[in-house]
Amino acid sequence: MSDAPPDQPTQDPTHDVARGHAGSMRAIVNSTDGGPRSLELRELHIPHRPPGHVLVEVRAAGIAFPDVLQSRSEYQHRIPTPFALGSEFAGIVAEAGDDSGFAAGDRVFGVASHGAFADFVVAPADRVLPLPDSIDFVAAAALPINLLSADFALRDRGRVEAGETVLIQGAAGGLGVALIQQAKLIGTTVIAVVSTEEKATLARSVGADHTVFAADFLYEVRQLTDHRGVDVVLDPVGGDRFTDSLRCLAPRGRLVVLGFTGGSIPTVKTNRLLLNNTAVIGAAWEGLMPECLASLPEQWRRLAPAIERGGLRPVISEVVPLSHAPEAVASLDDRRARGKIVIDLSLGARASRTSPNLSR
Repeated sequence: MSDAPPDQPTQDPTHDVARGHAGSMRAIVNSTDGGPRSLELRELHIPHRPPGHVLVEVRAAGIAFPDVLQSRSEYQHRIPTPFALGSEFAGIVAEAGDDSGFAAGDRVFGVASHGAFADFVVAPADRVLPLPDSIDFVAAAALPINLLSADFALRDRGRVEAGETVLIQGAAGGLGVALIQQAKLIGTTVIAVVSTEEKATLARSVGADHTVFAADFLYEVRQLTDHRGVDVVLDPVGGDRFTDSLRCLAPRGRLVVLGFTGGSIPTVKTNRLLLNNTAVIGAAWEGLMPECLASLPEQWRRLAPAIERGGLRPVISEVVPLSHAPEAVASLDDRRARGKIVIDLSLGARASRTSPNLSR
Protein backbone atom coordinates (compact mmCIF):
# COMPACT_ATOMS: atom_id res chain seq x y z
CA MET A 1 0.00 0.00 0.00
CA SER A 2 1.45 3.31 -1.06
CA ASP A 3 2.42 5.93 1.52
CA ALA A 4 1.80 8.71 -1.03
CA PRO A 5 -1.56 10.51 -0.86
CA PRO A 6 -3.87 8.76 -3.33
CA ASP A 7 -6.19 10.32 -5.84
CA GLN A 8 -9.59 10.96 -4.30
CA PRO A 9 -12.17 8.42 -5.56
CA THR A 10 -15.37 9.51 -7.21
CA GLN A 11 -18.00 9.23 -4.48
CA ASP A 12 -21.70 8.47 -4.65
CA PRO A 13 -23.45 11.29 -2.74
CA THR A 14 -26.15 8.89 -1.51
CA HIS A 15 -23.82 7.24 1.01
CA ASP A 16 -21.02 8.20 3.34
CA VAL A 17 -17.63 6.95 2.18
CA ALA A 18 -15.35 8.93 4.49
CA ARG A 19 -15.02 7.16 7.82
CA GLY A 20 -11.64 8.50 8.88
CA HIS A 21 -10.17 11.92 8.19
CA ALA A 22 -10.31 13.19 4.61
CA GLY A 23 -8.37 10.76 2.39
CA SER A 24 -7.76 8.27 5.21
CA MET A 25 -9.37 5.10 6.50
CA ARG A 26 -9.24 2.56 9.31
CA ALA A 27 -7.40 -0.71 8.62
CA ILE A 28 -6.16 -3.82 10.41
CA VAL A 29 -2.42 -3.92 9.66
CA ASN A 30 0.27 -6.60 9.82
CA SER A 31 3.51 -4.78 10.51
CA THR A 32 5.52 -7.43 12.42
CA ASP A 33 4.59 -10.87 10.98
CA GLY A 34 3.86 -11.75 14.60
CA GLY A 35 0.59 -13.59 14.05
CA PRO A 36 -3.05 -12.66 14.65
CA ARG A 37 -2.68 -11.02 18.07
CA SER A 38 0.06 -8.70 16.82
CA LEU A 39 -2.28 -7.12 14.26
CA GLU A 40 -3.02 -3.43 14.83
CA LEU A 41 -5.88 -1.07 14.05
CA ARG A 42 -4.33 1.89 12.23
CA GLU A 43 -5.25 4.81 10.01
CA LEU A 44 -3.98 4.56 6.43
CA HIS A 45 -4.44 6.43 3.19
CA ILE A 46 -7.36 5.28 1.06
CA PRO A 47 -5.70 3.07 -1.59
CA HIS A 48 -5.26 4.31 -5.15
CA ARG A 49 -7.21 2.39 -7.80
CA PRO A 50 -4.94 1.03 -10.58
CA PRO A 51 -6.33 0.42 -14.07
CA GLY A 52 -8.45 -2.74 -14.26
CA HIS A 53 -9.34 -2.54 -10.56
CA VAL A 54 -12.35 -1.46 -8.54
CA LEU A 55 -12.28 0.65 -5.36
CA VAL A 56 -14.91 -0.61 -2.91
CA GLU A 57 -16.18 0.93 0.30
CA VAL A 58 -16.19 -2.10 2.59
CA ARG A 59 -19.31 -2.72 4.63
CA ALA A 60 -18.36 -6.23 5.84
CA ALA A 61 -15.33 -8.52 5.58
CA GLY A 62 -15.06 -12.27 6.04
CA ILE A 63 -12.29 -13.94 8.02
CA ALA A 64 -10.65 -16.90 6.28
CA PHE A 65 -7.65 -19.14 6.93
CA PRO A 66 -5.39 -17.27 4.46
CA ASP A 67 -5.70 -14.30 6.84
CA VAL A 68 -4.10 -16.41 9.59
CA LEU A 69 -1.20 -17.26 7.30
CA GLN A 70 -0.84 -13.67 6.09
CA SER A 71 -0.62 -12.44 9.69
CA ARG A 72 2.72 -14.30 9.80
CA SER A 73 3.59 -13.78 6.11
CA GLU A 74 3.37 -17.56 5.64
CA TYR A 75 0.91 -17.48 2.74
CA GLN A 76 2.27 -18.64 -0.62
CA HIS A 77 2.10 -15.12 -2.06
CA ARG A 78 4.02 -12.96 0.37
CA ILE A 79 3.19 -9.26 0.72
CA PRO A 80 5.86 -6.88 2.11
CA THR A 81 4.96 -5.48 5.53
CA PRO A 82 3.28 -3.33 6.58
CA PHE A 83 0.02 -4.15 4.80
CA ALA A 84 -3.69 -4.22 5.55
CA LEU A 85 -4.98 -7.75 6.10
CA GLY A 86 -8.13 -9.35 4.69
CA SER A 87 -9.32 -10.94 1.46
CA GLU A 88 -13.14 -11.24 1.50
CA PHE A 89 -15.31 -8.15 1.29
CA ALA A 90 -18.80 -6.89 0.55
CA GLY A 91 -19.71 -3.27 0.04
CA ILE A 92 -20.41 -0.39 -2.34
CA VAL A 93 -18.34 0.55 -5.39
CA ALA A 94 -16.67 3.92 -4.79
CA GLU A 95 -14.77 4.11 -8.08
CA ALA A 96 -14.49 1.88 -11.16
CA GLY A 97 -13.16 2.11 -14.68
CA ASP A 98 -15.51 2.42 -17.62
CA ASP A 99 -14.61 -1.08 -18.86
CA SER A 100 -15.00 -2.81 -15.47
CA GLY A 101 -18.71 -3.52 -15.70
CA PHE A 102 -19.28 -1.64 -12.44
CA ALA A 103 -20.22 1.92 -11.49
CA ALA A 104 -20.11 3.96 -8.29
CA GLY A 105 -22.94 2.93 -5.98
CA ASP A 106 -23.16 -0.72 -7.13
CA ARG A 107 -23.53 -3.37 -4.43
CA VAL A 108 -20.71 -5.92 -4.79
CA PHE A 109 -18.71 -8.62 -3.05
CA GLY A 110 -15.49 -10.38 -3.91
CA VAL A 111 -11.88 -11.08 -3.02
CA ALA A 112 -8.64 -9.11 -2.92
CA SER A 113 -5.06 -10.23 -2.36
CA HIS A 114 -5.13 -8.22 0.89
CA GLY A 115 -6.61 -5.06 2.38
CA ALA A 116 -10.24 -6.05 3.00
CA PHE A 117 -10.11 -5.41 6.77
CA ALA A 118 -10.41 -1.69 6.09
CA ASP A 119 -12.92 0.97 5.14
CA PHE A 120 -11.81 0.72 1.50
CA VAL A 121 -10.25 -2.05 -0.57
CA VAL A 122 -8.96 -2.29 -4.14
CA ALA A 123 -9.57 -5.51 -6.08
CA PRO A 124 -9.15 -6.64 -9.70
CA ALA A 125 -12.41 -6.18 -11.59
CA ASP A 126 -12.57 -9.90 -12.42
CA ARG A 127 -12.54 -10.76 -8.68
CA VAL A 128 -15.55 -8.48 -7.96
CA LEU A 129 -19.09 -9.86 -8.28
CA PRO A 130 -22.51 -8.17 -8.36
CA LEU A 131 -24.42 -8.56 -5.10
CA PRO A 132 -28.19 -9.13 -5.30
CA ASP A 133 -30.37 -6.95 -3.07
CA SER A 134 -31.68 -10.13 -1.40
CA ILE A 135 -28.30 -10.80 0.28
CA ASP A 136 -27.07 -8.47 3.00
CA PHE A 137 -23.45 -7.34 3.26
CA VAL A 138 -22.56 -9.49 6.27
CA ALA A 139 -23.87 -12.68 4.66
CA ALA A 140 -22.17 -11.79 1.36
CA ALA A 141 -18.79 -11.30 3.06
CA ALA A 142 -19.01 -14.88 4.34
CA LEU A 143 -19.38 -16.31 0.85
CA PRO A 144 -16.51 -15.84 -1.61
CA ILE A 145 -13.53 -17.93 -0.49
CA ASN A 146 -15.43 -20.85 1.04
CA LEU A 147 -18.22 -20.95 -1.53
CA LEU A 148 -15.98 -20.75 -4.60
CA SER A 149 -13.17 -22.90 -3.15
CA ALA A 150 -15.66 -25.67 -2.40
CA ASP A 151 -17.10 -25.46 -5.92
CA PHE A 152 -13.60 -25.61 -7.42
CA ALA A 153 -12.56 -28.57 -5.24
CA LEU A 154 -15.70 -30.62 -5.82
CA ARG A 155 -16.31 -30.00 -9.51
CA ASP A 156 -13.06 -28.94 -11.17
CA ARG A 157 -10.55 -30.98 -9.17
CA GLY A 158 -12.38 -33.81 -7.42
CA ARG A 159 -14.90 -34.33 -10.23
CA VAL A 160 -17.38 -35.53 -7.63
CA GLU A 161 -20.50 -37.20 -9.03
CA ALA A 162 -23.96 -38.03 -7.76
CA GLY A 163 -24.11 -41.32 -5.89
CA GLU A 164 -20.54 -41.14 -4.56
CA THR A 165 -19.60 -41.13 -0.89
CA VAL A 166 -17.55 -38.16 0.28
CA LEU A 167 -15.54 -37.72 3.49
CA ILE A 168 -14.99 -34.11 4.60
CA GLN A 169 -12.31 -33.21 7.14
CA GLY A 170 -12.69 -30.03 9.22
CA ALA A 171 -16.40 -30.23 8.49
CA ALA A 172 -17.57 -27.63 11.03
CA GLY A 173 -15.42 -24.79 9.69
CA GLY A 174 -16.54 -22.28 7.10
CA LEU A 175 -15.04 -24.26 4.22
CA GLY A 176 -16.29 -27.55 5.65
CA VAL A 177 -19.86 -26.21 5.77
CA ALA A 178 -19.61 -25.06 2.13
CA LEU A 179 -18.25 -28.46 1.10
CA ILE A 180 -21.07 -30.31 2.87
CA GLN A 181 -23.79 -28.17 1.34
CA GLN A 182 -22.43 -28.35 -2.20
CA ALA A 183 -21.66 -32.08 -1.99
CA LYS A 184 -25.27 -32.67 -0.99
CA LEU A 185 -26.51 -30.55 -3.92
CA ILE A 186 -24.46 -32.77 -6.25
CA GLY A 187 -26.19 -35.83 -4.76
CA THR A 188 -23.51 -37.50 -2.65
CA THR A 189 -23.53 -39.21 0.72
CA VAL A 190 -21.50 -37.05 3.12
CA ILE A 191 -19.48 -38.24 6.10
CA ALA A 192 -18.29 -35.28 8.17
CA VAL A 193 -15.21 -35.48 10.42
CA VAL A 194 -15.51 -33.30 13.55
CA SER A 195 -13.82 -32.95 16.93
CA THR A 196 -16.76 -32.24 19.29
CA GLU A 197 -20.43 -33.06 19.64
CA GLU A 198 -21.26 -29.38 19.14
CA LYS A 199 -19.48 -29.43 15.78
CA ALA A 200 -21.21 -32.69 14.88
CA THR A 201 -24.57 -31.01 15.48
CA LEU A 202 -23.57 -28.14 13.21
CA ALA A 203 -22.41 -30.52 10.44
CA ARG A 204 -25.68 -32.45 10.56
CA SER A 205 -27.68 -29.23 10.52
CA VAL A 206 -26.19 -28.29 7.11
CA GLY A 207 -26.75 -31.69 5.54
CA ALA A 208 -24.12 -34.23 6.61
CA ASP A 209 -25.51 -37.76 6.48
CA HIS A 210 -23.06 -39.07 9.09
CA THR A 211 -20.64 -37.52 11.56
CA VAL A 212 -17.53 -39.21 12.90
CA PHE A 213 -14.99 -38.00 15.44
CA ALA A 214 -11.46 -37.20 14.38
CA ALA A 215 -9.88 -39.41 17.04
CA ASP A 216 -11.09 -42.65 15.42
CA PHE A 217 -12.55 -41.62 12.08
CA LEU A 218 -10.82 -44.39 10.07
CA TYR A 219 -12.53 -47.14 12.09
CA GLU A 220 -15.91 -45.39 11.93
CA VAL A 221 -15.68 -44.79 8.18
CA ARG A 222 -14.90 -48.44 7.58
CA GLN A 223 -17.96 -49.43 9.61
CA LEU A 224 -20.20 -46.97 7.75
CA THR A 225 -19.03 -48.15 4.31
CA ASP A 226 -18.86 -51.92 5.03
CA HIS A 227 -15.07 -51.63 4.70
CA ARG A 228 -15.31 -50.40 1.09
CA GLY A 229 -14.13 -46.89 1.87
CA VAL A 230 -15.16 -43.55 0.38
CA ASP A 231 -14.89 -42.32 -3.19
CA VAL A 232 -13.51 -38.91 -2.30
CA VAL A 233 -11.84 -37.28 0.70
CA LEU A 234 -11.87 -33.47 0.83
CA ASP A 235 -9.13 -32.38 3.24
CA PRO A 236 -8.40 -28.79 4.30
CA VAL A 237 -6.71 -30.03 7.51
CA GLY A 238 -3.72 -32.21 6.57
CA GLY A 239 -1.45 -32.92 9.53
CA ASP A 240 -1.61 -36.28 11.25
CA ARG A 241 -5.02 -37.14 9.77
CA PHE A 242 -3.68 -37.39 6.24
CA THR A 243 -2.46 -41.00 6.24
CA ASP A 244 -5.73 -42.30 7.64
CA SER A 245 -7.59 -40.19 5.08
CA LEU A 246 -5.70 -42.10 2.37
CA ARG A 247 -6.61 -45.37 4.08
CA CYS A 248 -10.28 -44.35 3.92
CA LEU A 249 -10.28 -44.33 0.12
CA ALA A 250 -12.01 -47.00 -1.90
CA PRO A 251 -10.19 -48.37 -4.97
CA ARG A 252 -9.84 -45.57 -7.58
CA GLY A 253 -10.68 -43.02 -4.88
CA ARG A 254 -9.43 -39.41 -4.83
CA LEU A 255 -8.08 -37.33 -1.97
CA VAL A 256 -8.39 -33.61 -2.66
CA VAL A 257 -5.97 -31.40 -0.71
CA LEU A 258 -7.39 -27.95 0.14
CA GLY A 259 -4.97 -26.77 2.83
CA PHE A 260 -3.20 -27.48 6.08
CA THR A 261 -5.12 -25.97 8.97
CA GLY A 262 -3.77 -28.80 11.11
CA GLY A 263 -0.38 -27.12 10.96
CA SER A 264 1.99 -29.68 9.44
CA ILE A 265 2.25 -30.52 5.75
CA PRO A 266 2.06 -34.30 5.29
CA THR A 267 3.97 -36.44 2.81
CA VAL A 268 2.63 -39.25 0.64
CA LYS A 269 4.06 -42.75 0.41
CA THR A 270 3.31 -43.33 -3.24
CA ASN A 271 3.01 -47.09 -2.86
CA ARG A 272 -0.34 -46.40 -1.18
CA LEU A 273 -1.50 -44.73 -4.40
CA LEU A 274 -0.21 -47.52 -6.60
CA LEU A 275 -1.82 -50.40 -4.72
CA ASN A 276 -5.40 -49.15 -5.03
CA ASN A 277 -5.16 -46.82 -8.04
CA THR A 278 -5.92 -43.84 -5.80
CA ALA A 279 -4.97 -40.22 -6.46
CA VAL A 280 -3.98 -37.16 -4.44
CA ILE A 281 -5.12 -33.94 -6.11
CA GLY A 282 -4.32 -30.34 -5.19
CA ALA A 283 -7.16 -27.82 -5.12
CA ALA A 284 -5.80 -24.30 -4.63
CA TRP A 285 -8.64 -22.04 -5.73
CA GLU A 286 -7.09 -19.35 -7.88
CA GLY A 287 -9.16 -16.36 -6.76
CA LEU A 288 -6.40 -15.26 -4.39
CA MET A 289 -3.54 -15.95 -6.80
CA PRO A 290 -1.83 -13.41 -9.07
CA GLU A 291 -2.80 -15.51 -12.10
CA CYS A 292 -6.40 -16.72 -12.01
CA LEU A 293 -7.54 -19.25 -14.61
CA ALA A 294 -10.84 -19.88 -12.85
CA SER A 295 -13.75 -17.61 -13.76
CA LEU A 296 -15.31 -16.20 -10.61
CA PRO A 297 -18.30 -14.76 -12.52
CA GLU A 298 -18.96 -18.19 -14.08
CA GLN A 299 -18.75 -19.88 -10.68
CA TRP A 300 -21.12 -17.31 -9.19
CA ARG A 301 -23.64 -17.73 -12.02
CA ARG A 302 -23.67 -21.48 -11.38
CA LEU A 303 -24.07 -21.15 -7.61
CA ALA A 304 -26.30 -18.07 -7.31
CA PRO A 305 -29.62 -19.91 -7.85
CA ALA A 306 -28.86 -22.22 -4.91
CA ILE A 307 -27.99 -19.19 -2.77
CA GLU A 308 -31.23 -17.47 -3.70
CA ARG A 309 -33.39 -20.49 -2.83
CA GLY A 310 -31.49 -21.18 0.41
CA GLY A 311 -29.70 -24.36 -0.65
CA LEU A 312 -26.34 -22.75 0.08
CA ARG A 313 -26.15 -20.64 3.20
CA PRO A 314 -23.10 -19.64 5.24
CA VAL A 315 -23.15 -20.50 8.94
CA ILE A 316 -22.04 -17.27 10.62
CA SER A 317 -21.18 -17.89 14.25
CA GLU A 318 -20.21 -14.33 15.16
CA VAL A 319 -20.22 -10.80 13.76
CA VAL A 320 -17.61 -8.46 15.27
CA PRO A 321 -16.47 -4.84 14.85
CA LEU A 322 -13.24 -4.00 13.06
CA SER A 323 -11.40 -3.46 16.35
CA HIS A 324 -12.03 -7.11 17.31
CA ALA A 325 -10.51 -8.50 14.11
CA PRO A 326 -7.16 -9.60 15.66
CA GLU A 327 -8.88 -11.82 18.26
CA ALA A 328 -11.29 -13.14 15.64
CA VAL A 329 -8.40 -14.17 13.37
CA ALA A 330 -6.73 -15.76 16.41
CA SER A 331 -9.82 -17.85 17.10
CA LEU A 332 -9.49 -19.31 13.61
CA ASP A 333 -5.79 -19.97 14.22
CA ASP A 334 -6.64 -21.75 17.49
CA ARG A 335 -9.39 -23.77 15.76
CA ARG A 336 -11.97 -22.42 18.20
CA ALA A 337 -14.19 -20.92 15.49
CA ARG A 338 -17.27 -22.72 14.18
CA GLY A 339 -18.63 -21.75 10.82
CA LYS A 340 -17.70 -18.23 9.76
CA ILE A 341 -16.75 -15.02 11.60
CA VAL A 342 -17.52 -11.75 9.81
CA ILE A 343 -16.39 -8.18 10.50
CA ASP A 344 -19.18 -5.61 10.27
CA LEU A 345 -17.53 -2.23 9.76
CA SER A 346 -20.65 -0.40 10.93
CA LEU A 347 -20.43 -1.86 14.45
CA GLY A 348 -19.01 0.15 17.35
CA ALA A 349 -15.87 -0.79 19.20
CA ARG A 350 -17.70 -2.83 21.86
CA ALA A 351 -20.56 -4.21 19.83
CA SER A 352 -20.98 -7.72 18.47
CA ARG A 353 -23.90 -9.83 17.39
CA THR A 354 -24.82 -13.27 16.13
CA SER A 355 -25.67 -14.60 12.70
CA PRO A 356 -27.69 -12.39 10.30
CA ASN A 357 -30.23 -13.51 7.75
CA LEU A 358 -29.42 -13.75 4.07
CA SER A 359 -32.36 -11.53 3.24
CA ARG A 360 -32.16 -7.82 3.91
